[in-house]
Formats: sequence, structure tokens, C-alpha cells
Amino acid sequence: MYDLLLHLHSLLRWVILVLSLVVIFKSYSGMTAGKPFSAGDKKVGLFLMISAHTTLLVGLYLWVFGPYGLANIRNLGFGEVMKDRVYRFFAVEHIFGMLVAIVLITIGRGAAKKPISDGAKHKRTFWLILVALVIMLATIPWPFREGIGGVGHWI
Repeated sequence: MYDLLLHLHSLLRWVILVLSLVVIFKSYSGMTAGKPFSAGDKKVGLFLMISAHTTLLVGLYLWVFGPYGLANIRNLGFGEVMKDRVYRFFAVEHIFGMLVAIVLITIGRGAAKKPISDGAKHKRTFWLILVALVIMLATIPWPFREGIGGVGHWI
């Protein structure tokens, strides 16, 4: 079960990254060209938010019941986890960074519902999703990250 959820969590990462790029591109082009905030813009933002929240739920399950999150804190103690960069990454940095990114994605989606101008919607969405993307890129356990990338058999 753990391995299946880990692979799902990793697969959903790519969905989120692609949707983030689509939202950023659409928002930037809407912002610079003065395009209206369309139903398509809203749908892509909604799919991004749904993907992010689904990934969050799977990730929380992995953090609580998997070997690298809460289990390490319980078994080793928080102080020891913070001394080891791999344990710290999975127990604290990854989850914190992703929570912040998902909050920004959710706020960005909320901007589409506000009674503000289309230009303001594009601008808010652009900046919030761009910052969320940078945070996600920094806190994903990429395979090339020394010591972190191979942990947990990430895809």
C-alpha cells in the first residue's frame, strides 16, 4: 500500500508541475495581452488546486504512516531528525514547503472568484502560482539531489 501511494504521490507531482506551468503561461499571456479571465482559465486553476489537494492528502498519509515523517520523529526524537539532512528534509522541509505552495495555489484559485478586474485576476494568479512553483521545485526530492533523491524510491 505504501509503495502504491508513494508512486501515486510522485506521479501527481508531474500533473501539478504541468498544470502550474499552464496556469502561469495563461495568466501571463492574459495579463500582458489584456485578455478576459475565461472559463478555461478558471478550469485549469481548479484542476491545479484539485491535484494539489489530492497530492496533499496522499502525502499526509505517507508522512503519518510512512517511515520518513512522523515515524522518524517518534523513533529518533525531533532533535536527532533535525541533525540529519535527509530525515529533516522529509520530516520538516518537504511537508512545510508543499503546504505553503498548496496554500498559495488555493489563494490563487480564490483570486478567480473575486469581483476584481480580469487583469487583476491574471496578475494575482500569475504571481501566486509562480511563487508556489518555485517553492515546489525547491522542496521536491528530485532524483539528482544527493542523499535525498534516492530515498523512498521516488519516480
